Amino acid sequence: MSFFKHIPNLFVATKDKPVPPLKGALNYLLVCIIIIVAFWIALSTLNLKFDFGFIATYNTRIIDGFILTIQLSVVSLMVSLILGVLVAFGQLSRFLPLRYLCDVYVKIIRGTPLIMQIYLFFYIIGAAIGIESRFASGVIILSVFQGAYIAEIIRGSYLSLDNMQLEAARAVGFTRRQSMRYVIFPQMIARTLPALTGQFANVIKDSSLLSIISVIEMTQTMREISATTFQLFESYLLLGVLYLCLTLPINFIGRLFEKKFNYASKA
Repeated sequence: MSFFKHIPNLFVATKDKPVPPLKGALNYLLVCIIIIVAFWIALSTLNLKFDFGFIATYNTRIIDGFILTIQLSVVSLMVSLILGVLVAFGQLSRFLPLRYLCDVYVKIIRGTPLIMQIYLFFYIIGAAIGIESRFASGVIILSVFQGAYIAEIIRGSYLSLDNMQLEAARAVGFTRRQSMRYVIFPQMIARTLPALTGQFANVIKDSSLLSIISVIEMTQTMREISATTFQLFESYLLLGVLYLCLTLPINFIGRLFEKKFNYASKA
């Protein structure tokens, strides 16, 4: 009987204490079982039967789309990081035209949907300046879109720094460059890295919208396969699994960064 008394404790977190790994794994397993059972019941109700035989036929195209999604995301992240840093410091500039230009850019990009920006750039701006490569267009579009969000992350991190630390650095004789290197940059990295990791996951998911301009990444690949095989549910279910294979490890790394830097800030 004493064993059954402790069963409810397996599903309740202790206040102000981390969840033990075994207890967390048990509850994650329970949630996964519930989701699988609910999904299976829904399939049974609709009398659907999945056939993933097309994977063997189109495996090369699926792999190519998967690789292109990774390439798009990695290149876009690097470009958007550079753009985000420049815009963030532009917003903090004392030169008002530059500050307001960066501010307008952030407001417009964050205030409009990505799908509108894709159409606007590819069919108007890109065509006007002669960009023909869909891959290059996709990188520019994603970079401009994500750059606005990264700029806000960096600007917010900089503004959250305690001015007393900068004054202390000056008091011990640090130059401006030394203050940036030894005081500002380490703290900004600790504050921005978890959020930037999350933005990388967003870049991967946002790349799916590039299918509307026929960039042959994962989503467009699955659209073409489903149009050929008429296996719509199977194609998009596989698409979701492939995206999870990319985003779940990144989210896990982001959690590790959060724990590491949160611990470091309290130490």
